[in-house]
Amino acid sequence: MILVNTARPNAIVEEGIRNGAIPSLSKQGNLRREVRYGTNSRIDILLEREGLADCYIEVKNVTLLHSDNTVAFPDSVTKRGTKHLEELVSMVESGHRAVMFFLVSRTNVSRMVPAEQIDPTYAKTLRWAAQNGVEVLAHLAEISTTGVTVGSEIPVDLSA
Repeated sequence: MILVNTARPNAIVEEGIRNGAIPSLSKQGNLRREVRYGTNSRIDILLEREGLADCYIEVKNVTLLHSDNTVAFPDSVTKRGTKHLEELVSMVESGHRAVMFFLVSRTNVSRMVPAEQIDPTYAKTLRWAAQNGVEVLAHLAEISTTGVTVGSEIPVDLSA
């Protein structure tokens, strides 16, 4: 099964954070969505945590099957996605935590890679962001006929 409704991943990831399905993003403090930040941007999820740096989380839905058991993002050129990565690096430079979260909305997948052949600029910027403190996470979506939840983490291969 594949989740193609791009309006759903943010709510699915929010629920995963609230339910403890994403250990590295355990909810502490206040969780807000679509908060203005950076240069005319909105962050998908902001975790405000007393005594800890705020955590800015950008969520992307991944459906493109790249090769056997590998998915890739993006599935088209995304200048907006590149801008979001640059904004996340700015948050890290300001002392916050920043996470690029890929919800892999396919079954039977074991790893994720940047879609270099589709958007080399995004792929390069994702690698740069990771080198500059942005955490890159990918989790499988558990998809059934009754719902979609956040499942296990899979590796993201950023090697060129």
